[in-house]
Amino acid sequence: MTSLTRADWEQRAQNLTIETRAFVQGEYRDAESGATFECISPVDGRLLGLVASCDQADAEVAVKNARATFDSGVWSRLAPAKRKKVMIRFAELIEAHGEELALLETLDMGKPISDSLNIDVSSAANAIRWSGEAIDKIYDEVAATAHDELGLVTREPVGVVAAIVPWNFPLLMTCWKLGPALSTGNSIILKPSEKSPLTGIRIAQLAIEAGIPAGVFNVLPGFGHTVGKALALHMDVDTLVFTGSTKIAKQLMIYAGESNMKRVWLEAGGKSPNIVFADAPDLQAAAESAASAIAFNQGEVCTAGSRLLVENAIKDKFVPMVVEAIKAWKPGNPLDPATNVGALVDTTQMNNVLAYIQAGHEDGAKLVAGGSRVMEETGGTYVEPTIFDGVSNAMRIAKEEIFGPVLSVIGFDTQEEAVAIANDTIYGLAAAVWTSNLSRAHLVGKALRAGSVWINQYDGGDMTAPFGGFKQSGNGRDKSLHAFDKYTELKATWIKL
Repeated sequence: MTSLTRADWEQRAQNLTIETRAFVQGEYRDAESGATFECISPVDGRLLGLVASCDQADAEVAVKNARATFDSGVWSRLAPAKRKKVMIRFAELIEAHGEELALLETLDMGKPISDSLNIDVSSAANAIRWSGEAIDKIYDEVAATAHDELGLVTREPVGVVAAIVPWNFPLLMTCWKLGPALSTGNSIILKPSEKSPLTGIRIAQLAIEAGIPAGVFNVLPGFGHTVGKALALHMDVDTLVFTGSTKIAKQLMIYAGESNMKRVWLEAGGKSPNIVFADAPDLQAAAESAASAIAFNQGEVCTAGSRLLVENAIKDKFVPMVVEAIKAWKPGNPLDPATNVGALVDTTQMNNVLAYIQAGHEDGAKLVAGGSRVMEETGGTYVEPTIFDGVSNAMRIAKEEIFGPVLSVIGFDTQEEAVAIANDTIYGLAAAVWTSNLSRAHLVGKALRAGSVWINQYDGGDMTAPFGGFKQSGNGRDKSLHAFDKYTELKATWIKL
């Protein structure tokens, strides 16, 4: 927590030195071509800097150096206990620079400064620390063999990892990848989103200060169709990890098949159902949770509770409660610590969200809250949290991932109907169930095709819980010990005694 005011944050923003170059082999450098792109703040439209726009030439240099560093063993063969100490130091440095990183995050992608500081930075540091702490506590296996044989099952680091991360939680999603990838001894090349590259660039230097050797952690800012594609097609990248849209996730799988069959782990889109039964234990809590599930982080959340399924027996009572609860979520200047809804990441995303709101009107849904761009005079990209009632699951606003603060309310009559509507989606990332009936909670929870199911809450869990999706929401898991599977290869060694 901090006592800084909006004026304090604004003053710090004026004095902030922003690093915009790529980071390769332990040093900042321009793109090989010298190309840059503009980094515009969604807070007020100001130019934050010109960021290095990397491409295939940069990918070649970074992968070559990452491979040489991996093969040298300076990090990959370091004792796990020693890597752990460095990772913990890395987490401590992230915390020590927390206010700077939070400010970069807010200026870069528009989220409220209180969230950047108290959620994103603290969770990112925790992800690094947790993974580091775990690494010397993961044991390999000895197979059950005859007395004159010894069967060993061991994990080895996969090698060179390319990580392409999204713009909605830039620092946190980066650290979800960095934690297990670095702890297991890999070399990694980070491709942050061109919409929010600044924290990824900054923490590269902190990694060096923590003791991670040069060449182990590299950062290549740029566009997906240039440097992202180059990394995905590179014959010497062993594993590609990605968080982002389902469309891009599918393309990355194609690139892996067209190149070296690199392992590809994907966390993609979602259209998560939040199911409220008439026997919910606390309708007020459910209403407030439904509001936060779509308004938090401006709705730019892969697990956003964007479909609110309400039992028709309570729908006329419950929907007004949600409409009232959403009033507490009001767009404001992200540098004001009191703000809980910031700006959408850029003009493109804002216009996309506004187009979906128009689609809701065109398809016959009933607007009951929000629906407009606000604070246009600031030069920023703000849209008020929006609720549509009378939505059918066939409407565009119910089927497609909007990635903005737009909630679709859908009624149902029976438990079976609720499950059918909830599962009637290409996605399977998350879901929630509100009920006082223990059997119903378990039965519906089992029936939902989603990687995370929350009962009588929305968005529960911590670093011990795996995170990922079913169906076209992706494969593999972030967080928990299961995340280490993505960054290691299993080797069977059979010894005749």
